[in-house]
Amino acid sequence: MIPTPLTWLYVPGDRPHIVSKALTCGADVVIVDLEDAVAPDRKEYARTATAERLSDPQPVPVHVRVNALDGPLAGADLDAVAGLPGVRGLRLPKVVSPAQITRLAERLAPAGGGAPPLYALLESALGVEHAYPIAAAHPALRGIALGEADLRADLGIRDDAGLDWSRSRVVVAARAAGLNPPPQSVHPDTQDLNGLAASCAHGRTLGFLGRAAIHPRQLPIIERAYLPTEQELEEAETVVKAAAAEPGAQALPDGRFIDAAVVAAAQRTLSLARRR
Repeated sequence: MIPTPLTWLYVPGDRPHIVSKALTCGADVVIVDLEDAVAPDRKEYARTATAERLSDPQPVPVHVRVNALDGPLAGADLDAVAGLPGVRGLRLPKVVSPAQITRLAERLAPAGGGAPPLYALLESALGVEHAYPIAAAHPALRGIALGEADLRADLGIRDDAGLDWSRSRVVVAARAAGLNPPPQSVHPDTQDLNGLAASCAHGRTLGFLGRAAIHPRQLPIIERAYLPTEQELEEAETVVKAAAAEPGAQALPDGRFIDAAVVAAAQRTLSLARRR
């Protein structure tokens, strides 16, 4: 059983030595970035180096973030990395419509086969408005997430709380489309670990699961924030045992009322804890 990913580490595609280090630092998924992390004059090198590095299977799942689908570089990126043995998914920045997903999935699907797993990043007001149609666009789309830096700029938001509506919109869209809960966007200050922990705690209350990172020091903070606490595990075990002994809605000795929805949530908590 593949553990539920909680940590997604971005690394620049034009630094193969950093990619190699990232593969051993404990991230659940490594994302090799050909987009924002790479300067314009390094794009071609990043593409070539990434294709060479990922020509063989890797010890952990690796995704590649290509350049924007409506720009001049995405086609060459996709030609270079889609289908490589070391690539387990493609992350698509600045998605604004379901048609972009459908066209790409059809382009990448070989005759009689399926497209590689796709993940859409919503980074604009239009992308957020189309969150559910994008999430439900094609079976190859396995996840959606926000790109908060670009979204802040697009909306003119200064305070972090201004993003909460968009965050909830994406969480709901993912659930409605039958996708896994989205991971949070990156916390840009790699030294602010207390702020990262607090932000993760807030993201968890909104329904996110896990988070993208830009430095290995952020990984244990994210994982700790999203794994169930001992109290949560005890409560979940109590609920599941009570439901097994007496199916149906009931009140526990401590006064808590449980029904099928509460039991399902407890089972998810226990399942997530098994990744330890």
